[in-house]
Amino acid sequence: MIRNSFPKIVKDILKRLLKKDYPVLNTRLFFECWLSYAMDNSLTSMRDLFTRLNNTGFEVDISTFSKANLHRSQKPFPEIYQKLNELVQNKSHNKLHNKYAICPIDSTTITLTSKLLWVLGHHQVKLFSSLNLATGSPGDNFINFGHDHDYKFGSQMMSSLPNNAVGVMDRGFAGLKFIQELVQENKYFVLRIKNNWKLEFQEQSGLIKVGASDDAQAYRVINFCDLENQTEFRLVTNLPASGEAAVSDDEIRDIYRLRWGVELLWKFLKMHLKLDKLITKNVNGITIQIYV
Repeated sequence: MIRNSFPKIVKDILKRLLKKDYPVLNTRLFFECWLSYAMDNSLTSMRDLFTRLNNTGFEVDISTFSKANLHRSQKPFPEIYQKLNELVQNKSHNKLHNKYAICPIDSTTITLTSKLLWVLGHHQVKLFSSLNLATGSPGDNFINFGHDHDYKFGSQMMSSLPNNAVGVMDRGFAGLKFIQELVQENKYFVLRIKNNWKLEFQEQSGLIKVGASDDAQAYRVINFCDLENQTEFRLVTNLPASGEAAVSDDEIRDIYRLRWGVELLWKFLKMHLKLDKLITKNVNGITIQIYV
């Protein structure tokens, strides 16, 4: 069954839901469908999910599921989310001695279809958001028209985080100038850099010089490899390696893996919940409303 692919901890949460309250799509299976779609990266559509369900013996179709979304109680959703969030808090905070709040930062791109926007030269919009895993709440959010690189907006996103926060970012935010700014401002970060960046070990300090320029700076760099996907990860951070608030290399790796939280947020907003949100933006003196 579909729930057999869930971690045990998720099954423990779902077992409180009823299994025989509806003859075709019971409450537990209803929520398992949503969680499976949200957590399984191999699924790209609800139709794929129900094809998999049907092949494992569940005679339920997408139209039945759609009707259930309209008539079933939504109360278990926030309850389950809260329980999952508590688990994330416990995992990350216990490992880091309750010193830091992990805050993944990411962007997502939405293609614009309005001809009015095309006339103004805007074909896409980037939505930026941070997610505070300590509270389970999205942090700062803003919208940018165009194709600008993420790292140009990294400082703005980092400035809104709490003092004890660690900004966790992917390669789109990797910029040497941005990294220098974060270090100078004492903003904690874990940032994945591109594998083609030049690295040079500094024997005296134990740090690694990042970049090919003569004035390149040295930072703490952690490497790890995903053997299953044959992918190498290079992470730059300014989290301390010693002292009371020390964070080990393994913990740095685990912090980066917690980025899935903000990606899950985008997945819900863009794909699963089909959320339409009206955004008002002033472009060249013209007020424009966009549905995303």
